[in-house]
Amino acid sequence: MHHADLEFDVTTGLRFHPVEIVLSMVIKLAVVAALGAPAVAVLLFEVLLNATALFNHGTIRLPAGWDRVLRWVMVTPDMHRVHHSVIPAETNSNFGFNLPWWDRLLGTYRAQLKAGHDGMTIGIEQFRTRRDLLLDRILLQPLRGPANGGALDSRSETGK
Repeated sequence: MHHADLEFDVTTGLRFHPVEIVLSMVIKLAVVAALGAPAVAVLLFEVLLNATALFNHGTIRLPAGWDRVLRWVMVTPDMHRVHHSVIPAETNSNFGFNLPWWDRLLGTYRAQLKAGHDGMTIGIEQFRTRRDLLLDRILLQPLRGPANGGALDSRSETGK
């Protein structure tokens, strides 16, 4: 659901399948229980997680110089937008939601898109029509087969 969005905006940061949300919540609750994390720490993490998801998917255009500097300490919208490209090598990059260091460390950082931000195509190859984005079809997307070119598609190129 998240990557099928044909518009990259703040609402993209809220689009997740209900089953994914439940599974994520179960995993988080298990980690919290295992670590014995204080409730206030969990609350702060969730606030930060959701705030950065909204920021990363926002249509904010930071001045190029600011974006270049901020990318070293946080994931910017232009940096994360690369991850929503239909081009597999771009989709398979910039996975971070908050800190950019993991992508740089693991070799999945990509500074820019091949077609540039204005010329990029976002979404998933087989879900490109408005009908594919209606609620009934979105909820059934996981049952319609694997997405081509996605981050987990073994046939996709992962090179830079």
